[in-house]
Amino acid sequence: MEKLDRSILPPRRTSLNVIPARMDTTVTPDSPITALNGVGTQRAVLFEKLGVQTIRDLLLIAPRRFEDRRQVISIAELNEKGQTAMVRGRVVEMGTRYSSNRTRSQFLLVVDDGTARLHCSWWNAPFIEKRFARGQDLFIYGKVRTTKPRSIDHPDTTILEPEEDPRMSQRLVPVYPLTEGLKQYMIRSVAWQAVELCGYLLIAPHPELPRAGLPSLPEAIRWLHFPDDPNQPEIARQRLALDELIEMQIKMQVRRCNLEAQARAIPCPGTHEFVRPFLSGLPFELTEAQTNVLREIRQALNDPVPMRRLLQGDVGSGKTLVAACTALMVMESGFSTLLMAPTEILANQHYEIFKRWFEPLGLPVHLQTGGQKTLGAERPPSKPKPTLVIGTHALVSDKFKLEKVGLVIIDEQHKFGVAQREELLRKGFYPHLLVMTATPIPRTLGLTLYGDLDISLIDQLPPGRRQIKTFLRSPDKLPQVWEFVRKELAQDRQAYIVYPRVDEDQDGTAKAVVLELESLQRVFHPYRVGILHGRLSSSEKEAVMRDFQVKRVHVLLATPLIEVGIDMPNASVMVIENAEMFGLAQLHQLRGRIGRGTNASYCILITDARQAVTLSRLELFTKTTDGFKIAEADLQIRGPGELLGQQQSGLPEFKFADLQKDLELIKLARTLAIAKVRGHAQSIQSKNQP
Repeated sequence: MEKLDRSILPPRRTSLNVIPARMDTTVTPDSPITALNGVGTQRAVLFEKLGVQTIRDLLLIAPRRFEDRRQVISIAELNEKGQTAMVRGRVVEMGTRYSSNRTRSQFLLVVDDGTARLHCSWWNAPFIEKRFARGQDLFIYGKVRTTKPRSIDHPDTTILEPEEDPRMSQRLVPVYPLTEGLKQYMIRSVAWQAVELCGYLLIAPHPELPRAGLPSLPEAIRWLHFPDDPNQPEIARQRLALDELIEMQIKMQVRRCNLEAQARAIPCPGTHEFVRPFLSGLPFELTEAQTNVLREIRQALNDPVPMRRLLQGDVGSGKTLVAACTALMVMESGFSTLLMAPTEILANQHYEIFKRWFEPLGLPVHLQTGGQKTLGAERPPSKPKPTLVIGTHALVSDKFKLEKVGLVIIDEQHKFGVAQREELLRKGFYPHLLVMTATPIPRTLGLTLYGDLDISLIDQLPPGRRQIKTFLRSPDKLPQVWEFVRKELAQDRQAYIVYPRVDEDQDGTAKAVVLELESLQRVFHPYRVGILHGRLSSSEKEAVMRDFQVKRVHVLLATPLIEVGIDMPNASVMVIENAEMFGLAQLHQLRGRIGRGTNASYCILITDARQAVTLSRLELFTKTTDGFKIAEADLQIRGPGELLGQQQSGLPEFKFADLQKDLELIKLARTLAIAKVRGHAQSIQSKNQP
């Protein structure tokens, strides 16, 4: 959001003058929509389909766009080819013409405003004839195609109904979302009433907080529906968005403040007993970014309130190693750790890695998934050692219990909801929390989803990571692609081939991993081809991953199940079929499965998409490996709900806030929320002191 420039606005009214002469004082924003003239029981049912039950609901429904009727010219003034303008006229003739073989049609509408006639044409759209009738009054907007006769092709048209409020004739006119049975003039009429009767009665949440020069709430409501200037709807949206964001941020800060007031942190100063030998045994040194983050974490583990921290870093930046050091600090202090992963495959892989790291230090590591539980039900020893338990959602089960939990680590947090995070934290008595994600999160989403967490960023890749070359190819190039894969296999490399489906979808537009297995076994013979997807049992998944790890499987056909955590340094090629069906962030995760060893690595996207937007999105992906640039682009293209998964992410639903462009508003809302909540908490604390 750019800084608000008040100079572009008309002078602010000293009085909104919104109280109509015959005001009904019993009507309030919370009155049902039927309190407005023209809305009976049947029409109320139609409004309910738009989510409108009360006058407040109507006041907070934003028009989709505005029709500028302020500059209406006469048809006689349409004298230049290419001229774009708005005119008003009455339908005098209409009809449909067909070509001789009836393969092409032209619907022609002739309107007259008393100064001249205008010919409006729609090609190959015979259905549009049903919209119009002789004698109708129309607003017509479009680009002049010819001047003799004056004509416009496929213009935007608005039927001016006889019942249309005359105040809508020459102004910026709202165009609302519709449902069958409702017409624009109906919604405009009741929206006008609502603004006049109740707009000035709305009270902002937390009205004492400043709104950075944005208009008052009543003024914003008027600007949202019936602006005098084209800039006003966007400024009104910003004002209403800020209210939404303040509400959300206050809830987050209250949760954080309550934690600080109620919880005494588990002291985890660490002794270096485990961390020092662990780091000295590694065949490489930590990056500067990893060292800085560990310094932040060590400080947080010694703070008087439990750590709540998001660890963010790009694919391959070394987050797992930082998580291991954090767990060791806590275990040095005598407390156990829980690590929750979103899939059994990732949980198993973490289990193998952490066993290799921790067992030489004498620290027990256990696995707790739906299919495997290594933590026995036998009676624990009188002085149990600090333990690391790695698992999936099984860790949240009421049946699972572990004493002295000092740290909870959640890997790939965006795969879980906030409620699951809180449920896992209740396994201990206010344990520290470390949330990890390898999906780079745009700043707007980070401040929205994780506003109650401190953020640590690993912004540096370990030395020696090979750059991955990425290519975009059409399906007709697959024979050459398979030949390239065979050359890599001949050099003792391995490959992933990813498909969007397990089985064929209904319309057959996407390839499926099960259906491609047989043909690719022939293509890559004598190399062995394995298959991995979500419908396999836990033991089948473990078996194929083990075979891939020890090179008994050379080519792994998989669904996006492998997008997180799979670490096979020998894999150098990834082919992604139907690449257009994946988001950029998901493609970035998949690409991160290769380039983990010392060999040159290649990612090949296969698509038959022809849409310019899709191709430009995929071409952008081939040009950068920066996960944060990719995440920002994905947010712009797909929006936050689709990017993260609305239900799993815990992302709130906003009517006005736009997480693609409202970074400055989000930062302002967070600052205001922190000041309000902490100021209130300090006030209470000072009153309670003797």
